[in-house]
Amino acid sequence: MSRITRRKFVTASAGLLVAPRTFAIVQSDADRPAFPSGVMSGDIGADRAMIWSRTDRPARMIVEYSTTEKFDNLTRIVGPAALDTSDFTARVDLRELPSGETIFYRVSWQDLSSPKTFSEPKVGRFRTPSREKQDITFVWGGDTCGQGWGIDTARGGMKIYDTMRRLQPHFFLHSGDTIYADNPLPESIKLDDGTIWKNIVTPAKRKVAESLDEFRGNHAYNLLDENVVAMNAEVPMIAQWDDHETCNNWFPGEIVDDPRYTVKSASLLSARAAQAFREYMPMRFGAIDAERIYRSIPYGPSLEVLLLDQRTYRGPNTGNRQDKPSAETVFMGERQIAWLKKRLVESKATWKVIGSDMPIGLLIGDKVNGQPAFEGAANGDGPPLGREHEIADLLKFIKEKNIRNIVWLTADVHYAAAHFYDPTKAQFREFLPFWEFVGGPLHAGSFGPGELDDTFGPQLKFHTVPKGMKPNRPPSVGLQFFGSVKIDGKSEAMTVAIHNLKGEVVYRVALEVER
Repeated sequence: MSRITRRKFVTASAGLLVAPRTFAIVQSDADRPAFPSGVMSGDIGADRAMIWSRTDRPARMIVEYSTTEKFDNLTRIVGPAALDTSDFTARVDLRELPSGETIFYRVSWQDLSSPKTFSEPKVGRFRTPSREKQDITFVWGGDTCGQGWGIDTARGGMKIYDTMRRLQPHFFLHSGDTIYADNPLPESIKLDDGTIWKNIVTPAKRKVAESLDEFRGNHAYNLLDENVVAMNAEVPMIAQWDDHETCNNWFPGEIVDDPRYTVKSASLLSARAAQAFREYMPMRFGAIDAERIYRSIPYGPSLEVLLLDQRTYRGPNTGNRQDKPSAETVFMGERQIAWLKKRLVESKATWKVIGSDMPIGLLIGDKVNGQPAFEGAANGDGPPLGREHEIADLLKFIKEKNIRNIVWLTADVHYAAAHFYDPTKAQFREFLPFWEFVGGPLHAGSFGPGELDDTFGPQLKFHTVPKGMKPNRPPSVGLQFFGSVKIDGKSEAMTVAIHNLKGEVVYRVALEVER
């Protein structure tokens, strides 16, 4: 599955839509609908996948797909209209796909103002999971385009996306902070070595995002990077969100204490941010709750990915030391926790990977109304308090139901790490031991390391922070990381690795299946 070449693109594009006589005379490419953000797939299953794209005008999305690069025996779907109400984004949910197959697809746009005018096609591909055991590889990470580090084309743009693409994983799990809506970009930044980092800067990236169009513009900005667009065409994305899709450390009901904002309601900001996120991510909307981000992605008999949303339903960020559960200690919420428990019990997959917005045991601070507070679940050593009540309840449930082979993947803290949670070294011991792996940053400032809370006994096995590192190191320093997971199709053993910007493995651990 090498990168699609121009020759393959031309071959795949032959005979695109209908007989040539139906096409309008087009004087230039400017007369055709365009693809300002490429194409991508996501939320894949054994027999279905979402196909996403964006155009530059009112146009109808047309998707053709086949199991061959020549598009033999293709299936053609006339999809929805992309209008300004969705920032000209649209998606098609492909169904009844063959399992365990590479699916080649091409997207075209029919200009609604000139219906005989069609765009040139854009080609992508993905592989559906097999219903039988198979080798599986996927990558994960978070934190894209933060702390002022945008697209510097002279430095190769967001190069880590090209590195991940070259591994040819079955899918990419973006663990949140897919954008930094609260981080405007300067034109240039002088680096320690005297060179200048030069950002591409669009209008939406000149200030914090407050309007719906500004949030949309932040997503569109990342899709200006050729590395991101190339990976999206070849590697399906499974996306979740965290805080920076809206604003730093936000929680529902918060009044934003930041002079850069004229809109002070985090609830209003997050509603706009959530709409832009749904428009720009290749995700499948729930039939009952179209706004729900937490969901499950079964990937054959060996793997199920369970995506959490630890942002939308949380209580306020506080000192987080409440001795009993309350409205203030809500982190994921009763409904989401009940869903997660049910999925874990019912899952037939050997490995259950929980995609978490934030690490469990790392202390992540905040300040609310001038008072110290906590952003995550962890709050300091000792028995479960505050948001830790939810985590303790979940971990105890997993032990009581004897659910094995659970691995947590996360990002958020801008360095990569491996934590082993050991009940024999914890203050709360009613849980089965498990691993948590942290990826990132993908393209943002590097920080860390953080302090671990002993409540659930996390043991630091590895981190990527050099001794004495200054905060907010630019991507050019090379302290950008992602993780990979490989599951052997025969033994189902899982190997988790942390990779640097060049793709080199800096840490690896093999996990055997517990039967």
